[in-house]
Amino acid sequence: MREQDVEILEQEICYQGFYRLERWRLRHRLFAGGMSPAIVRETIEKGDVAAVLLYDPQRDEVVMIEQFRIGARADPRGPWLLEIVAGLIEDGETPAEVARREAMEETGCMLIDLLPISTFYTSPAKTSQRTHLYLGRVDSSSAGGIHGLPHEGEDIRVVCLAAAQAVALSEQGCTDSAWPLIALLWFARHREEVRERWLAGPG
Repeated sequence: MREQDVEILEQEICYQGFYRLERWRLRHRLFAGGMSPAIVRETIEKGDVAAVLLYDPQRDEVVMIEQFRIGARADPRGPWLLEIVAGLIEDGETPAEVARREAMEETGCMLIDLLPISTFYTSPAKTSQRTHLYLGRVDSSSAGGIHGLPHEGEDIRVVCLAAAQAVALSEQGCTDSAWPLIALLWFARHREEVRERWLAGPG
């Protein structure tokens, strides 16, 4: 099925703040044939995201971040999650440009190289947002401290972990946010290959 198999009957913006809440009334083609009755769906929109797992192949170390997340406010372990660098893609920006900008803003690390991991819908039942996920090469020797933009309410702590420790945390359910989990599971599979490639190449 394709986009033309969806008939938009009505679209309404219910709320516009940091995110935009939209209500849709639509019909779509059915697998058994014909069209569905009119149904109502709501989406939360903000734009696409670039996210990057930072890795230093020389030190075999991963650079991650820890910050407060309102959605995890009731988590027994607390609402401070171990995550990877990420940011919204603004008009005129490429995902790679955002990955480079956010790496500097959130960790103080400059990207030396960037490898695409995957592009995927973040949560297609409720948003059209797509995530552009990367592995980024950095020098982690001076990584640390508190970062973020105060005017955006960011309070971000940099966390450096041995690569094997970071992978173990993902396997133990300690990185229970989607972006770091997907990135670390991919990294676990490709770590040796990537490390060999980066250590053999220039830079």
